Amino acid sequence: MSKQYQTITEISGPLVFAEVDEPIGYDEIVKIHTQQGETLRGQVLESSEGIVAIQVFEGTSGIDRNASIEFEGKTMKMDLTEDLLGRVLDGSGRPIDGGPEIVQEKQEDIVGSAINPYSREYPEEFIETGVSVIDGMNTLVRGQKLPIFSSSGQPHSELAMQIARQASVPEEEGEGEDDEGSEFAVIFGAMGITAEEANEFMEDFERTGALERSVVFMNLADDPAVERMVTPRMVLTTAEYLAFEKGYHVLVILTDMTNYCEALREIGAAREEVPGRRGYPGYMYTDLAQLYERAGRIDGREGSVTQIPILTMPGEDDTHPIPDLTGYITEGQIMMDRDLDSKGLEPPVNVLPSLSRLMDDGIGEGLTREDHGDLKDQLFAAYAEGEDLRDLVNIVGREALSETDNKYLDFADKFETEFVDQGYRTDRDIDETLDIGWELISLLPKTELNRIGEDLIEEYYVEDPSVDADAEEAPADD
Repeated sequence: MSKQYQTITEISGPLVFAEVDEPIGYDEIVKIHTQQGETLRGQVLESSEGIVAIQVFEGTSGIDRNASIEFEGKTMKMDLTEDLLGRVLDGSGRPIDGGPEIVQEKQEDIVGSAINPYSREYPEEFIETGVSVIDGMNTLVRGQKLPIFSSSGQPHSELAMQIARQASVPEEEGEGEDDEGSEFAVIFGAMGITAEEANEFMEDFERTGALERSVVFMNLADDPAVERMVTPRMVLTTAEYLAFEKGYHVLVILTDMTNYCEALREIGAAREEVPGRRGYPGYMYTDLAQLYERAGRIDGREGSVTQIPILTMPGEDDTHPIPDLTGYITEGQIMMDRDLDSKGLEPPVNVLPSLSRLMDDGIGEGLTREDHGDLKDQLFAAYAEGEDLRDLVNIVGREALSETDNKYLDFADKFETEFVDQGYRTDRDIDETLDIGWELISLLPKTELNRIGEDLIEEYYVEDPSVDADAEEAPADD
């Protein structure tokens, strides 16, 4: 039963403080009726004896002490149905695509329920993104949370759209169309993005037909910052419903987590909390963990929730609290690099600081290909060697290096131009990615391939025909 109060004592930024004479539940939904006849929505952020703090989603403009507050006695819920696929919603889960209202099959609390660790199934099945630097070097597996670390001005949006367009579950594709358990869905949650970025996303989704298997949540930069607090929770509630009740394999892309954390800081400042690192709330770790840990698989359920959160590192500082805490909670990171971006590489992903902690369990025979693990290790080692030699060349010049060193330099250049730089419209399957890897690693002598088994070298090593020709001609010269 709802109850109304006209007891507002203070308005601070996005928060309204009101006196109450009964216990009010945390996260309870509130309607605020202004004297102008507007009805604004809010959520109880803090509840103590006699006073509550309410965050207002639409902003506090128009609210004064004469406004009345109606407590609904329930928490915020998301209307859920399979028909959400193909729809575009705002950050609060309301349709903005001109389509009909959502006819719910059920409602779920947006905070979700914790997965019992005993019931979690270990992530170990490959998701093909079609992007070589991810599939080949930092493989994504079902149920994983793998963030992309970017910085201001870098093309992380293009990479996000590419993954949303191309991502698939290879071993499921051959199954019957009627098998709902084999379906793949993408849920895209945008927080604090510009109208220009939003238009790019929507044009891309509509042009490529990706929207048919997607649900898009849009919170724009000029939308209230407080709305960003609920957007990822709306996204993940929808993902859990499609995954664990409808059997979909769901890929969740969240951009930009930095905007979410800034909203968290804004609310913390309005509450006059004692700030933690760099002004961010001390509970930011817990808050982010509540979101990231909603990825995974559940034993006995067909579907899965896989997360790719995207964040822009302030000042390109990976020790900043947002990337630091994100990296600590999640299972790796994909690092975008400004130097590679300035070279024109698409996507400009630096594989050396990138990592997928669950990769080894999701690749190999029966999952991707038997040579994947060894090849990946060798590519990492060879590229790292090439990068070190680039620094040396700047000092001593290329002429001072040995023949093998020069081959490593050639390898590093070709690795960037042929393996990393594939463009945002190219979709490579895993076999194509690995074949390109073998072509590149074959630039090095067999003696340098110390991380690959002999049997794999015999099968996949690409012999250079020019080397064979030289070897045949050599005795004739003598």
